[in-house]
Amino acid sequence: MPVDVPADAPGVLHVDLDAIRANWRTLRDRAAGAEVAGVVKADAYGLGAERVGPALWAEGCRRFFVATLDEALRLRAVLPAADVAVLGGLTPGTEALFVDGRVTPVLNSLGEIARWRAEARARGLRLPALVHLDTGMNRLGLERAEVDALAADPAAHLDGVALRLWITHLACADEYGHPMTAAQAADFAGALTRLPPAAVSAANSSGLFRDLPVAQRLARPGAALYGINPTPEAPNPMRPVVRLSVRVLQVRRVDSAMTVGYGAAHLVRRPGRIATLAAGYADGYPRSLGGRGRIAAHGRTAPIVGRISMDLLTADVTDWPEGSPAPGDLVDLIGPHRDVDAVAAEAGTIGYEVLTALGRRWHRAHSGIVPPPPGAVARPEAAWAL
Repeated sequence: MPVDVPADAPGVLHVDLDAIRANWRTLRDRAAGAEVAGVVKADAYGLGAERVGPALWAEGCRRFFVATLDEALRLRAVLPAADVAVLGGLTPGTEALFVDGRVTPVLNSLGEIARWRAEARARGLRLPALVHLDTGMNRLGLERAEVDALAADPAAHLDGVALRLWITHLACADEYGHPMTAAQAADFAGALTRLPPAAVSAANSSGLFRDLPVAQRLARPGAALYGINPTPEAPNPMRPVVRLSVRVLQVRRVDSAMTVGYGAAHLVRRPGRIATLAAGYADGYPRSLGGRGRIAAHGRTAPIVGRISMDLLTADVTDWPEGSPAPGDLVDLIGPHRDVDAVAAEAGTIGYEVLTALGRRWHRAHSGIVPPPPGAVARPEAAWAL
């Protein structure tokens, strides 16, 4: 991916929209006839929902998931015709905001269902909703007792609610062969036999690559869209999406007995050169990569040495040719030498955290030409008409 950065920026986060579109196509083909939504919560995993959303729309994605209502309303501004659902549910007092904003709630409790039903009655409408059944994650979703109550008298609970999807969320799909995935799918399938018929959604990114005994109408991938491997036990089927390149601020000569950085954590053992880069943990680059990560440029890599500080990190470039790198040059922290998953593994975390932590100092450059989405607006009661 080409890199271009304004002179006043410390670095550039390059986002390949064409790669995101290609990843969506790969997931669509994997879904074997099920519709594939786009999960663009947390500002599309830190990569810019206002750009990623239209890119997915241009590829054919029509349904989107976010975490919060404010995320949904921002997405609605750039995708006026899309179906947008909020995974975090219907917090008290937001019912009118959902309807007026043409946003669909994922209802996570009988209390949320009751408030949505009351809003529907007050407006004389049937309002669309997705209902989440908890099958073992124990975060959000109807508990087993709530599912039993709903199954005993669905009409009393769902009057005025236009049910579009039953959904659940898999806890361990990224771990090949984990027994909980099959157990959750079986629990979900069993609950569905007692509930009114509606379309079903269970697969997240990794779930699309597992055999689930549930006939699905919709899959909800997120991380895989952004290049994170949904099958950690196998080669990554997704295209890389991001490249993070940062400026070299200074290169200095060092010799044995000198130390580098806070805590004198790195002891210099030979004559050499230390490059200081304009990146630190305030920019989302993990502090745990001090003494573990690597930088790269022109096919060469160099180890990060010393502690990573708030705004700076240091690398030993002794083995690079004299004069390389020079102040003002760009070097990669994420890129062809180390993708997001590799950086995360070295940091002792996951690719999701690396992407979403990348700070706002970076100049964000999105490549790929994306046509603007149409401006048609659907009626609230017609949304999510699966």
